[in-house]
Order: sequence, then structure tokens, then C-alpha cells
Amino acid sequence: MKKDYGKLWTLFKSMFVLSACTFGGGFVIVSLMKKRYVEELRWLEEDEMLDVTAITQSAPGPLPVNASVIIGYRMAGIVGSLTAIVGTILPPMIIISIISVFYEQFRTNPYIATALEVMRAGVAAVIFDVVINLAGNVIKTRRILYIVMMVTAFVATYLLDVSAMIIIFVCLGIGLIDLFFTLNNKKGKVS
Repeated sequence: MKKDYGKLWTLFKSMFVLSACTFGGGFVIVSLMKKRYVEELRWLEEDEMLDVTAITQSAPGPLPVNASVIIGYRMAGIVGSLTAIVGTILPPMIIISIISVFYEQFRTNPYIATALEVMRAGVAAVIFDVVINLAGNVIKTRRILYIVMMVTAFVATYLLDVSAMIIIFVCLGIGLIDLFFTLNNKKGKVS
């Protein structure tokens, strides 16, 4: 089976650049991946990116690596997954290796401390953008169940300090029950 090396190179390069330029964790990279793979390259539909986001948040491990596995596999199978993973993990490995060598100088440098403080504001804005986009996608479904789950999950997390894992498992359970009833209703209508 012949591989599309151009697509693999684009996948590697995109993941490498996104990973190298992303500060603030997984939620930041989700927004950038959406812009890159949905809007620019048109490799994924918006609904698919929403599914990728949900799966990567639910799975153990770093969100960017989880997303790279799924997106890479979607684009070019196992070779695509491996390519995307390498593109995602190389920049942090290189950056952390350099920082570890010069840790004391980084820790005490006032310019770097200021730069990190300023980056937090940018990270907060990007995370806010991701939240607004994801909430908008849930609202677009016009499914009352999903909207109520989203609001309830927010209240449980923000006001009641419920563990994210509990919320994810409860939402997964509700989603599976909803799927069961939806499939049974479709079978009943076909018969």
C-alpha cells in the first residue's frame, strides 16, 4: 500500500509547529488544531473535531498526544498516528531538555518570569475561545439532554467542586443510555 508522503509531512509539520507554539496545556492546542485541521486543511469536519476533543479529554494521557493519535490515524492509519505522535512529542522534549540544562538561569531570570506571566493571559484567552466554541457546538445540536448535561457539569465542577473524572463517567453513562434508547426507537420505527 503506497503512502501519501506529502500528507504525512504536512501532518508531522503541523503537529510539530502546533506543539512547539502551544503554551498552556491541552485545551489551547485543541483550538489551534481545530483552526488547522478543520478550517485550513479541511481534513476534518467540525463535528469530528468535537468528537476528537471529547475522546481525548476522556482518555488517559496528555490531550495533545491523544488528539494526534486520532487525527493521525484518521488521515493515514497507523503510520499517520506514529507520524503525528512524533511531531507532537518532539518540541516539548527538546524545550524541556534545554530548560533542564539551564534551569537555575530560567528560574531566576526576571525577563523569563515576566514572559511567563504575560503568556498566562494569552492562554486564558485561548481556553476561553475553546470553551465558547465547544459550548456553541453543544447548543447547535438542539438536544435538551446535551445542553442540560453541559450546564450541570459546569455547575458540578465550578460550584460543587466535583471531580472531573466523576463528571466524565456520569456523562459517558448518560450518553450510553441515550444511545441505547435512540437505537431502540429506530429499531421500533423500522419494524
